[in-house]
Amino acid sequence: MTTETQQETLGFQTEVKQLLSLMINSLYSNKEIFLRELVSNASDAAEKLRYEALENGDLYEGDGELNIRISYDKEAKTVTIADNGIGMTRAEVVDHLGTIAKSGTASFLGQLTGDESKDSQLIGQFGVGFYSSFIVAKSVDVYTRKAGADSSEGVHWSSEGEGEFTLATVEKAARGTQIVLHLKDGEEEFADGNRLRHLIKKYSDHIALPVIMQQEAPLEMPAAEGEEAAEKEAVVLEDETINAASALWTRNKSDVSKEEYSEFYKHLSADYTDPITWSHNRVEGKNEYTSLLYVPTTAPHDLWNREAPRGLKLYIQRVFIMDQVDEFLPLYLRFIKGVVDSASLSLNISREILQKDPNADKLRAALTKRSLDMLTKLSKDEDKYQTFWKAFGNVIKEGPAEDYANREKIMKLMRFSSTHNENDAQSVSLASYIERMNEGQEKIYYVTAENYNTAKNSPHLEIFRKKGIEVLLLTERIDEWMMSHIFDFDGKSFQDVAKGELDLGEKENEEDKKAQEEAAKEAEGLTDRLKECLTDKVSEVRVTNRLTDSPACLVLNAYDMGAQMKAIMEAAGQSAPDSKPIFEINVEHPLIQKMDSETDEDRFSDLANIIFDQADLAAGGQLDDPASYVARLNKLLLELSK
Repeated sequence: MTTETQQETLGFQTEVKQLLSLMINSLYSNKEIFLRELVSNASDAAEKLRYEALENGDLYEGDGELNIRISYDKEAKTVTIADNGIGMTRAEVVDHLGTIAKSGTASFLGQLTGDESKDSQLIGQFGVGFYSSFIVAKSVDVYTRKAGADSSEGVHWSSEGEGEFTLATVEKAARGTQIVLHLKDGEEEFADGNRLRHLIKKYSDHIALPVIMQQEAPLEMPAAEGEEAAEKEAVVLEDETINAASALWTRNKSDVSKEEYSEFYKHLSADYTDPITWSHNRVEGKNEYTSLLYVPTTAPHDLWNREAPRGLKLYIQRVFIMDQVDEFLPLYLRFIKGVVDSASLSLNISREILQKDPNADKLRAALTKRSLDMLTKLSKDEDKYQTFWKAFGNVIKEGPAEDYANREKIMKLMRFSSTHNENDAQSVSLASYIERMNEGQEKIYYVTAENYNTAKNSPHLEIFRKKGIEVLLLTERIDEWMMSHIFDFDGKSFQDVAKGELDLGEKENEEDKKAQEEAAKEAEGLTDRLKECLTDKVSEVRVTNRLTDSPACLVLNAYDMGAQMKAIMEAAGQSAPDSKPIFEINVEHPLIQKMDSETDEDRFSDLANIIFDQADLAAGGQLDDPASYVARLNKLLLELSK
């Protein structure tokens, strides 16, 4: 550079010093963002040159290798970002750097049409990214020359971000723009090679241009003849490309190996295990974007912390914008990792927050569908899907309540234990259950319990075993809450076998119903005695059609809260509503018949309470007064031993 001429001092065209101060001090939440913004602007400048050079190849000036160079000087406390892109004229410098919130890139985009616009890799949407420099710099110098202009037409722009800037004409041999940041006291951390390399990898790893820094390498100098080799301190500077310069998600799927997908996932998520599956997709059209979504193999430690950071990484034209954007996926898919690269999203002025935008809503719907399709495909591999379901099944169960539009798809993904299986594996889908339904069966039956053994041995299943009807065993804490939000699947309604009147449909013939009515009529005296004896514990006593082996069971009213929901509410510090169960008795059982013939009312009361407490225990309940239960049982045992 030579002597500066035509030097002048100008005020920013907005003439609002406070506005510039706001942008410098309040607009960005993370000061390291400045490097991302300046590298993005440099990338834009290179893209502009590439397009204009399609019509005028002389603009390359014999140098078609576009790149961005970053250097630093610890002693001078400076950081320099240089590109060999399109550069600016003096008028353009005043227009773009002298006016806050005017985007040269936006103006350039407005001039493009057709495929040029679609294929462009321009990033900037706002004219304020450059001013992020002043977050860390006390002053900024910009040296620039327009491609194709004479070397004497270089421009030097300088400002301390205090409402005015100076402008001068300088000699500049190379086209493009060089930005020199003079760091503030306390910001010396950025005049460090390792720090800058880390930020480039974090924010600009996948822009198409190489970002180059120089590194020191030892210079091998042979010893003079007859002298022993000595340690030499001489070094040479070598160019080092810091970024990948190629976004994996922008490559064709056929060109990316499984190993590359897995390694990128580990880099992306800081997970040491391979993902269980992934989906790589590019959508073209009005709302153009590329997505790469991963399903982890193992659940993170904070999976159940609904307030924990989550979401996908957002890129705009391969430049990192935001980490963990939770607007793209619903909460029940919070375990999915990945990236989204879009050119059609509205960001706030600092490019750190998504604006409310129809395109963002459409993208959320599309990514949700893509995720569910990916899981549906995974479910075809039973072994892999079992691994997934053990890790994330309970999260998926949140879906029907949160995402009604995709309720059917989510329900197809669910897996349960059932009486069809001999173990507690949650491998039964609703579709497979329906395929096995008996002729005349119209409902999907299920029972909820605190654990598998309680569910499997529930007395409510006795009639179903007798008739060969499969019952789903729902043993997770979330299951009862989930079932309150799903009412049917594939035209079949659900019924909790431990709630309300048991409807077996055509599986209960007229002969069964008539026998039930006659048994209830004959037992009216017994049910009345039991109701009077247990009046504080039960809402009703009736003859059961559920039991074949057990003497009695407890049944909830159709809309009463079950044990799982009560446990959830109590864990949240809320009191569950009071309700009394229905006491159903099996009049064919010897104990019930013995009790019916008992004339001693005290002994009848003891038997009634013992059988009630046993039914409560069989349902997985906890006795309110276990000591009284033990005392009654001991009393009965002593009488029998006489």
